[in-house]
Amino acid sequence: MQWLRIRYARRGRARFTSHRDFGRAFERALRRARVPMAYSSGFSPHPRISYANASPTGSASEAEYVEIGLAEQCDPEQVRASLDEALPIGLDIVAVQVAPGDTLADLLTASRWRIDVVGIEPVVAERAVETFLARESVEVSRMTKSGLRTFDARGAVLQLRYEPGRLISTIAHQVPLVRPDDLLSALAEVEPDWRPTHPPLLTRLSQGRLDSTTGEITPPL
Repeated sequence: MQWLRIRYARRGRARFTSHRDFGRAFERALRRARVPMAYSSGFSPHPRISYANASPTGSASEAEYVEIGLAEQCDPEQVRASLDEALPIGLDIVAVQVAPGDTLADLLTASRWRIDVVGIEPVVAERAVETFLARESVEVSRMTKSGLRTFDARGAVLQLRYEPGRLISTIAHQVPLVRPDDLLSALAEVEPDWRPTHPPLLTRLSQGRLDSTTGEITPPL
């Protein structure tokens, strides 16, 4: 069996697709592209697909990853082109390579995000970032399947800077997972004047293994 590692993007309106929506669209695309999938054994065989750390619904991404198991050897570039053509607009296959054998989930330890914010004065944004980074912890609350959960959003944020109209942040993958919207809640917690006039646009720029020395993220492709 051949395992392929796939990097795909969610762009435009496709950012509103949930992880389950993508899974259905991806399996249909595999059938349309005639990709020779390997299947699990047992009473209800299913295609060998392994997802890892999908971005939240509503956020765009340039760096989502999935692995598939094939029943025969295929050219990764041909699989990329066929799948990209079969997927809906906005779900784009960026790259495909033969998986080297390591565990994909273990290679995704951090993400870099761009958060476009509208209606925040630069002085307010810079003050919020400075105050947030100066804190040892900033607690936020989020509704989960188990109810309302309160956790620290500061510890997972390794880098944060403000650029005109946007934030750039590197966030470690911890438990519980701190998301970009949690970071925005934390900024509102430390800065009373943090009041965007429009919903923010969240875009994952990259994800992979974090180098704690340099702060760089090495993608798993």
